Amino acid sequence: MSARAGREDKVGDGNPSQPLNSPRVAPDLLAAIQSDFVSGWQSLMDQARRGVLSAPDDRRFSSDAWLRNPQSLFSAHAYLLVARTMQRLANASDLSHSVRARLQFSVMQWVEACSPANFLASNPKALQALAESGGASLQQGLSNLLNDLRRGRITQTDESAFAPGRNLAMTQGAVVYENALMQVIQYQPQTSQVHVRPLLMVPPCINKYYILDLQPANSLVQHIVQAGFQVFMVSWRNPQAGDTDGIDHKTWDDYIEQGVLQAVRVVQALTREPQINALGFCVGGTLLACALAVARARGEDPVAALTLLTTFLDFRDTGLLGVFVDESHARIREQQLGKEGLMTAGELSTTFSFLRPSELVWDYVDSNYLMGQAPRAFDLLSWNADATNLPGPFFAWYFRNTYLENRLKSGSLQVCGKVVDLRALDMPTYLYASKDDHIVPWMSAYASTLLLRGPLRFVLGESGHIAGVINPPEKGRRGYWVTGGGDADAGLPSDPQSWLDNAAHRQGSWWPDWLAWLEDQSGPLRRPRRTLGSKQYPVIEPAPGRYVMVKAD
Repeated sequence: MSARAGREDKVGDGNPSQPLNSPRVAPDLLAAIQSDFVSGWQSLMDQARRGVLSAPDDRRFSSDAWLRNPQSLFSAHAYLLVARTMQRLANASDLSHSVRARLQFSVMQWVEACSPANFLASNPKALQALAESGGASLQQGLSNLLNDLRRGRITQTDESAFAPGRNLAMTQGAVVYENALMQVIQYQPQTSQVHVRPLLMVPPCINKYYILDLQPANSLVQHIVQAGFQVFMVSWRNPQAGDTDGIDHKTWDDYIEQGVLQAVRVVQALTREPQINALGFCVGGTLLACALAVARARGEDPVAALTLLTTFLDFRDTGLLGVFVDESHARIREQQLGKEGLMTAGELSTTFSFLRPSELVWDYVDSNYLMGQAPRAFDLLSWNADATNLPGPFFAWYFRNTYLENRLKSGSLQVCGKVVDLRALDMPTYLYASKDDHIVPWMSAYASTLLLRGPLRFVLGESGHIAGVINPPEKGRRGYWVTGGGDADAGLPSDPQSWLDNAAHRQGSWWPDWLAWLEDQSGPLRRPRRTLGSKQYPVIEPAPGRYVMVKAD
C-alpha cells in the first residue's frame, strides 16, 4: 500500500478539510427510533404516575438514595431513554465509517457528561452525604477538586500507597546497561536450573515497565523467573522538559536501534546465546516486531521465538482511537513536534481516559468531588497514574506511519535505512489479545496472523487491555479462548470471528498456556550464573533502577 493510498483509506471523507453534509437517517429507521422514544416516554410517564418505577439497569443509579427518591428515579430513567435514543440516531446516521465514528464518539462524550449523577443538585446520593456529614463531604470534595486542578488530572487512586522499589517492581535484579533511551534490567534467577535461552521483555514506552512487575502476587516477571527462565527487561526513560541531552529529538529509528536492538545485543552478550526469545507488550510489541524486521533485512536473526501481547501490527482498525486520526491532526503534530519537543503524559492520559469516560472520568467526579471520598488504593491505577512523556519526533512519526497511513504492514516502509517487511518474521510466535480491549481491539491483534509467517498460536483472554494481561493463575479469575493444542495453531482462518466460533473456552489465567509454549522454545535446563552482569556490562544499580523513578509531573 502506498502512503497516499493508506492515507485516503484511513481518512476518507472524514478529513476535516473536506465539506461534510449534515447527518441523515433513513426515513424508516428514523420513524422506528421516534416511535420507540415516544412509546418509552409514555411508559415512563405512566409508571411515574402509578409510583412503580423500577430500579434502572445502570450502576450509577443503583443506590438506595436513587431508589427512594421518585423525582431522581424518574430523571435517571428519562436520561437513559434520551441517551439510548441519541446513540441509536448516531449509529443510524448516513455517513462514512470514519465520520460516523466521530459522531458516535462525540455523542458518547455528551451522553456521559450529562448524566444526572454528575451534578450535586441532581444526585440524591451526594445530597444525602452532604446532609449526613453536615457539609463535610462537600468541603472535602472541593478540596479534592482543587488538588486535582493543581495536578492537571483526575486522581483515580491513592497514589501514595504504591511506589516502584517499595511495594511494586520488587523482583530482585540489577540494571546492567543504560543509554539515553533505556536501561536493561537483569533479574536474579530463583531456581536451581534455568532454561538456556533467555527472555527479553519490551514494554510500552507509554507508561512504565512495572505493569509487568507489580506486587509479587500479580507480577508476571516474578512468575516467569520462578518458572525457571532467565529474564531481562527494558526500562524506558521518561523524557523531561528540562533534559538537555537531546532526548526530545529522538526518533522511531532511535528507539529501534538504540532501544530494542541494543537491548537484544546486551542480552546476547550477557548470556552468550546467539538467539534469544523476546516479548513485546502493546507499543513495545510494535517496536519489537519492527526491530526484528530491520534485523532480518540486515541478514541477522537474533530472536528464536516471539511473544506479542495486545499489539498492533496492522493498524487498519484502531477502534475508538481512530476518531483522533486524520491528516490535519498528523500535520499539526508534525509542525509542533516533528523536530523536537515532548508529547506530554497529561495529554496522552487524558486521551486514553476519555475512551472510557464513564469509568475513568465521571465515576471519579461522583466519588471524589460530589461525595468527598478518597480514592482507594489500587496498584493498577497507581501504575496508570505514573505516566510518561514521549519525544515529539518519535510520536509524530508513529502517528503518521502507523495510525494514519498503516505503512508498517505494507512491506515498503524504511526504518534504520532498511525496508521493513513483517512477513520476513517466520519464528514461532505467541499472539495474545484481550476480548474487551478498547486500545487494541482483539480483531486487530488477530490481523497479525495474516502478516507473520512462522508457527503461530493465538490466544484470546477475557477482560481489557491491562486486566486481561495481568491475570495471575493463583486468583483463578477470568478465562481465555484457544484452538488446537499447546504448541501452534494449524490453519488459522483469516476471519477472526470464524476463529472465535471454533475456539474452546478455558477457565483461569492464560499464563500457564504461554509458559508451556515458552518452555518448548527455551532450550534445555542448566545451572544459572548467580552473579548478575559481566565485565563488559557490569551492574550499575539495583532494580528497578533510576529511570522508572522519574515522574512526568
